[in-house]
Amino acid sequence: MATEPVFTALGYLKDNKLILTTAESCTAGCMVALLAALPGTGEVLESGYVVYSPSAKKRLLGVNAETIERYGLTSEAVAWEMALGALRDSDANVVIATTGVAGPAPESGVPPGTMCFAWGFAGEPVAVFTLTQRFFGERAEVMRQGALFGLTRLPHYHQRWLRGERA
Repeated sequence: MATEPVFTALGYLKDNKLILTTAESCTAGCMVALLAALPGTGEVLESGYVVYSPSAKKRLLGVNAETIERYGLTSEAVAWEMALGALRDSDANVVIATTGVAGPAPESGVPPGTMCFAWGFAGEPVAVFTLTQRFFGERAEVMRQGALFGLTRLPHYHQRWLRGERA
C-alpha cells in the first residue's frame, strides 16, 4: 500500500487546519480507508459518504436528478454537486468527491477507469474545482489509484483556493 502519499496528505490537512469529508462513489470509501489506516486521522477526518447509487447521491447529497440526466453519473457536474452536498451536510471545511466507472467494463459509453473528481472548500464563496482523469488496471487497483489521486491533489487545489482562484 502506498502510505507515503497518504502521510503527506494527512500532514497537509493537519498543517493547514483542514477538516475533510469525502463523497465517494467509484472509490467506495477508499480515501477514508487509506487515511484511517494512519494514526492521527481523527484530527482531520469529519466524515465519509459512500454514495454508490443515483438515489443515494440525490437523497444524501442533494444531487439534482436533472444534472444526472443531462450530464450522466460520470461527470464533473455530478462530482461538483456531490462536493457541495457533502460540505453542506457536514462540519468539514474541505471535501473530495469522486464519481466514475471503476471497471472492468464501460458503462453508458464511459470507458473503465474514468473518474470525475471535485475538490471543494468552504468559505465565502464556496469554491469547487473539478477534473476528469482515467486510470488503468484491475478494478481494485483503479479504485486505489483514484483514491490516492484525490488525496494527493488536494494541496494543489487548496493552494489555488488560497490564491483566490475560482473554478
